[in-house]
Amino acid sequence: MAIKTCCISVDGKRVMSFEQFKRWLKTFDADKDGKLSRKELEDAIPGGWFTRWKGKRRIRSADSNGNGFIDESEINNLVEFAQKYLGVKILQLKDV
Repeated sequence: MAIKTCCISVDGKRVMSFEQFKRWLKTFDADKDGKLSRKELEDAIPGGWFTRWKGKRRIRSADSNGNGFIDESEINNLVEFAQKYLGVKILQLKDV
């Protein structure tokens, strides 16, 4: 699923609010348990085996409690990844 936003910044990145980013991630919660598994995160990140490898590494680093899932409290840990690898600029409240 592509990332859809309303705006493109001067540097060519898609711009979205943190709330929009969270809503977008939640669309990949296939079992609607409020957490993203490694498989669900891989589905969220388009691409081949390299992207899946990055997804596995990212979920391990974003999963601060080590339970194998990204939950609501750990979504912040994915912001840097999205900005670096997905060409997205995520605006925090302080940026608005």
